[in-house]
Amino acid sequence: MSRNAYDKATAAFDQGWYCAESVLKAIAAETGITSKLIPKIATGLCSGMSRTCGMCGALSGGILALGIVYGRETNDDSVEKNYAAVRALIEKFENRFGSANCRKLIDCDLGTEAGQRKFSKNNLHRGCREYTGKTAEFVSEIIATGRNQK
Repeated sequence: MSRNAYDKATAAFDQGWYCAESVLKAIAAETGITSKLIPKIATGLCSGMSRTCGMCGALSGGILALGIVYGRETNDDSVEKNYAAVRALIEKFENRFGSANCRKLIDCDLGTEAGQRKFSKNNLHRGCREYTGKTAEFVSEIIATGRNQK
């Protein structure tokens, strides 16, 4: 299932969806979850938290995706399974890419015109495409591992 998630996420990215939106769309499709809120709830997380040089949008989308699978349905539900899954995702991402921070990953500030020019001129979207695909793959692997532990 994980390579399929990679392919779905990169296909969405190639169609013009941004990083967080693409990851969330891919995982929702993989898990059969539908909602009018997908991908809308992820839009503000794209481009390193709306171009603020924050957490990578793909990783943020992955965290949302884990939430739609493991998030609480009532305030009495435990957060532990979700938190463990999110920690595992962040660890996998940082181990693979060296940082969870958008600015560090792409070496430019998307919040500036100069940064956006550098992003376009140097085709930095290719890196973002890979972050998007791998994040969806990691999320899919975490979900599959969780299912196997039941």
